[in-house]
Amino acid sequence: MTSGETVQPVPVALREPAHQVSPRAVTYWRVGAGITAAVVTVPLVVVALVWSDRPWWYLAPAALVVLLLLAWTAIMPSFRYRVHRWEVTDDAIHTRSGWLTIDERIAPLSRVQTVDSSQGPLQRAFGLRSLTVTTASAAGPITVECLDVGTAQHLVADLTAITGASQDDAT
Repeated sequence: MTSGETVQPVPVALREPAHQVSPRAVTYWRVGAGITAAVVTVPLVVVALVWSDRPWWYLAPAALVVLLLLAWTAIMPSFRYRVHRWEVTDDAIHTRSGWLTIDERIAPLSRVQTVDSSQGPLQRAFGLRSLTVTTASAAGPITVECLDVGTAQHLVADLTAITGASQDDAT
């Protein structure tokens, strides 16, 4: 190597987070998608019944939308379950989420400011809870969706203990 050359670092492969979300998340996401599909489909069916004197091809776009919503309800939850993962190490929290667009977030625990837990009515019915970890980052909070309630409670306690022991000011 000559004196003017710089050494390029070798890229390090990032391993995926160790934990999957609750298996009940698949059904939860499927029911949520089904509710969305129903909210869109019912008005389309009403319009189809009102416009029954129109040619069949007037209904083709509505039928296509309904078929796409049914496919989305059937397919999306399984893909989403395979992607959603999380892990808390001694140094950082690491999440991966999405299904078409996959987002990965890693935040040092020294940057954690708050840990919030939430559970909507549908999540409560499935025994699930989500955590939102707010960090001193412009990218916004990190969310771990669809954890078992017990796992979420332990994770809140662990993150509170870890960040409370930190001498840094998370700024």
